[in-house]
Amino acid sequence: MAVIAIENVGKTYGAHAVLDGVSFSVPEGRCLALIGHNGAGKTTLMKLILGLITPTCGKITVLGCDPARAGKEFRRALGFLPENVAFHDELTGTDTLTFYARLKGLGWPEVRPLLDRVGLLHAAERRVKTYSKGMRQRLGLAQALLGQPKLLLLDEPTTGLDPVSRQEFFGIIRDLTAGGTSVILSSHILTELEAQTNFVAILREGQLAAFGDLDVLRAEANLPVSVRIKGNAPAIAQGLNGSYHKVLGPDRGSIEVDCPAVQKMALLRTLADFGELCSDIEVRVPSLDDLYLHYSGRPSVTIEETGS
Repeated sequence: MAVIAIENVGKTYGAHAVLDGVSFSVPEGRCLALIGHNGAGKTTLMKLILGLITPTCGKITVLGCDPARAGKEFRRALGFLPENVAFHDELTGTDTLTFYARLKGLGWPEVRPLLDRVGLLHAAERRVKTYSKGMRQRLGLAQALLGQPKLLLLDEPTTGLDPVSRQEFFGIIRDLTAGGTSVILSSHILTELEAQTNFVAILREGQLAAFGDLDVLRAEANLPVSVRIKGNAPAIAQGLNGSYHKVLGPDRGSIEVDCPAVQKMALLRTLADFGELCSDIEVRVPSLDDLYLHYSGRPSVTIEETGS
């Protein structure tokens, strides 16, 4: 069952098309990485899914409903963490989460376990104005998790979190998807997203540039595999001369070889025959950063740490 079905959706403001002909679906229990340059349309797409705005053309179905016309039960089934979390400074963590719980028709029994789950139980009775940025972000995550949502939308969710908190956060996401919750993660930290999901949507200037599993996108992009070899670099370079597409080096006892993915195993077998000439081999397949640059058509792009 598709939790989200988007069919030829467009959104325009005057003469400016923010989204143009976007179509994809998200199955139940999947975590989708939504990425794109600033202004690509990520935030607009999230607002459409939440029902905060309506499409100019096309159709969106979320949890079997039109999100712009759905009622309270639909809202209770959603969780949303915006990029910039804002809470009332004078309320405590408990007061804040209790307020949002009441909006969803929930009570105190939902609040305390969530504060514990995001690591804020020790600070539950402190005022939010005393919270660090990371603590506010964790409180925002607790708010998004109220009511065990079927669909969770998270915009730059790990901003301000330390490495331990990031790992705990992604542990919660893995538990949710294992339980059937669908998640959309939008972030500019692509290495972080790649470690957590292999399901990706790439937006480029309001259009869907790529969508699907990372392995499929890698095969379609046909980007080279990079192999770094340490050892007797001059001898290895001479032995590989003319065999593979690109040999960089030798440099400081190592060389780097770029070869088509289909030739990776042949290269590794050749290197195995070199015996003691090779002391170490490191293989790097195209990363999500590489795929983003390929599908976005922006080879010199620099992804900034601001929202879209």
